[in-house]
Amino acid sequence: MDKQGLIACRDEAQDHLENELLPFWLDRCKDDEHGGFITHFDSEGNDSGENEKSLISQARTVYSMASAHRAGYGHGRCAEYAQHGVDFLISRMWDDKYGGFFWTVDRKGDVQIDKKILYGLSFAIYSLSEYTLATGDKRGLEYAESTFDLMQKYAVDTRYGGYFEMFERDWRLCGSGSAGGDRKTLDFHMHLMEALTTLYECSGREVHKRKLKEDMKLLTEKFLHPEFATGTPQFWADWEIAPQIKFDIIWGWDRFAEGGQKANAGNNTSYGHNVEFFWLFQHALEILGEDYKPYEVIFRKNLDSAVKYGIDREFGGVYVEGAHDGPAYDLEKEFWQQAEVMIGMLEGCLLFGEDRYEQAYENVHRFVIDKMINHKVGEWWPLLNREGDKPIWTHMSHSWKVNYHTIRCMIQCIIRLDKLLKQTN
Repeated sequence: MDKQGLIACRDEAQDHLENELLPFWLDRCKDDEHGGFITHFDSEGNDSGENEKSLISQARTVYSMASAHRAGYGHGRCAEYAQHGVDFLISRMWDDKYGGFFWTVDRKGDVQIDKKILYGLSFAIYSLSEYTLATGDKRGLEYAESTFDLMQKYAVDTRYGGYFEMFERDWRLCGSGSAGGDRKTLDFHMHLMEALTTLYECSGREVHKRKLKEDMKLLTEKFLHPEFATGTPQFWADWEIAPQIKFDIIWGWDRFAEGGQKANAGNNTSYGHNVEFFWLFQHALEILGEDYKPYEVIFRKNLDSAVKYGIDREFGGVYVEGAHDGPAYDLEKEFWQQAEVMIGMLEGCLLFGEDRYEQAYENVHRFVIDKMINHKVGEWWPLLNREGDKPIWTHMSHSWKVNYHTIRCMIQCIIRLDKLLKQTN
């Protein structure tokens, strides 16, 4: 893209963020009756009525509002909403007896599922740290640090390293199999990296820095394919690759066929996760003040795999997943992979100046603007067919598909497009 192409992409991103995406959430998510956020909306943007407020949806919405305010959007409303969400997390979802946040409550804030799930707790750390950075309210950091301390006390695997992820309310490890107590996932450990990055940025504490670097080392040594540097989803405690199964109360349930176990367990990778891993890792290095050069080979493999196998050059967008060393086999287009690949490809442009990364960004940007966004209401379709002309899922939001990927994508892409524009002057 030349300068005019960059400006056009930036203008489209800013227009979508300010005139469609943020208004979608600011106009409908704040629950003034019970506190927290309403996060279930149908294809028309109407409240679909589910009696659930999950830790994932509440924390992610706090993050989205705090990060938007920190980036200069919302004229103060985003900060107000972030505070509203933090008030609900602390007053209704924090477990005063055993510590940590409950997994789900109902609309009124009464506990539905009292388990302590580290995937959700990592997003609590992420959002609460971002909230303090954005507003100066010290409660965010206080509860983020308390959550971090509980994870270190109860969840660290002192034998093999890493973290166990699924716990009962009182921090007893959940059972094996679909209960999830015997597995470690790339998904959680990668999101823990973004959480610890923001926690360290907020606190400046050496222990947070040390644990961030431990997790980054683990990610590169255990979760990435030794040859292709692409991510493997699930492992046993001793780091042997485990079949990718559906957990009882956790993510991934809506992408599995009958039987609850994915095929190709040992040769399955997500293009969205691989590119997201790259840009989150690079952001962590920036916060740590460290050079990316020792990781350049890994980074290029992350990006090049997505460019070669993940980008659909016929219809646009990025596929869901495929083999580590071969073509995609899930050719549908899911919203979050588009969002993370857009950010990551722009980061690749900034770091390496490669035309293929710029072309990949432009491809996915065009697919999102033209096909993925439901412009009638302002949010993104969750899942489209390969061609992008038919929504497979039609809700605008539920506990897993909220605003974290979409709002963050627009904010982070605008930041990177501005940097690229400065380079062209």
